Amino acid sequence: MADAAWSDLARRAISGILMAAAALAAAWWGGWCFALFWAVAAGAVLVEWIGMVVGTRAPAVLATGGTALAAAALAAALGQAAVAVAALAVGAAGVGMLLRGRPQAVLAALGVPYAGAAVVPIVLLRADAAYGFAATLFVFAVVWGSDIMAYFTGRTLGGPKLWPRVSPKKTWSGFLGGTLFGALGGWTVAAAAGAGATAVLLGLAVVLAVVSQGGDLLESALKRRFGTKDASHLIPGHGGVMDRLDGFVVAALVALVLGMLGSPLAPARALLAW
Repeated sequence: MADAAWSDLARRAISGILMAAAALAAAWWGGWCFALFWAVAAGAVLVEWIGMVVGTRAPAVLATGGTALAAAALAAALGQAAVAVAALAVGAAGVGMLLRGRPQAVLAALGVPYAGAAVVPIVLLRADAAYGFAATLFVFAVVWGSDIMAYFTGRTLGGPKLWPRVSPKKTWSGFLGGTLFGALGGWTVAAAAGAGATAVLLGLAVVLAVVSQGGDLLESALKRRFGTKDASHLIPGHGGVMDRLDGFVVAALVALVLGMLGSPLAPARALLAW
């Protein structure tokens, strides 16, 4: 039993390191390489969402949603946030029309903007030549630190469950540990990348750590609704792409919104300089 647990942990670790390395390399390169990387990830999220909600791959639905994602990714790479949002809205409407009459039509349509949140916000943040890389590392550090330390502190300390009806294994100790270490990790990385190590930036990191874990719970609720453990079995030890990006999707979206509240034309700079 212990050997099986260690084997699963090893698979998780190796897969996680490879995915992180690929994401960091794409972030360093930036530009179209970065946009393509996240567009592919978003496409995988959409496939898993539709498969879970509709119960089939539904080629016409995937083609409609995939076209919308491609258009949104292109618009984001060009810095056109409004066009990207419009593309996702049109794609969601198209999916809803194709599935009209089915009880899951609305939920399936929501998969388009959900998948879009895996590509549009982070590409818009990275597009800033001066601050985009630092802002991207900030989001990565918060999400990864939160995810990893929530797992380990929860398993080590145990204690009361966070929301047992949705996710039986998650604990308050894991939530608090993930929030603390995710926020400190993001704050430290952002400071090392050139942002000011301010109390406000630490507060923003706390917000992102909390909403990242909220994204994890959101996906857990969706999987419980459809009686599945993992979105897919694509990634050894992790499940599907959607399982790995559930926290990132929400955190990246909130990071972009916070940045745009500071400066709609320079959200990455505003995010790091609140």
